[in-house]
Amino acid sequence: MASSRKSEVERVAGLRYWRVAEARVVVDAWKRSGEALDAFAARYGIHRQRLSRWATRLEEPVEAVTFHPVRLTQGSEREPSEAPLEIDLGEACRVRVAPGFDAADLARVLDVLGVGARC
Repeated sequence: MASSRKSEVERVAGLRYWRVAEARVVVDAWKRSGEALDAFAARYGIHRQRLSRWATRLEEPVEAVTFHPVRLTQGSEREPSEAPLEIDLGEACRVRVAPGFDAADLARVLDVLGVGARC
């Protein structure tokens, strides 16, 4: 079993690009080996920074996706909100729009700010 793992690490080490599954083979083998990163990388001819980057990347937690229920209504059933709409554009730039605004006016404001194409 150990020799098949070693040959798999050797195969992946020779690849120009690694997918996540391939990188996981190498990173897991390195962690199981107990060797220092530099020694393991040198033994398999892997650049130490490549192994280090993949090890860091694979340790990052995967952010969970949360879905919320949504209820769609017809436009005529929607009651206007009394609260202003705020659009946070980052870098201390925020647009606050009063209830009953004209969508064309908002589009022009966003164009002037240079964010119309990104929205």
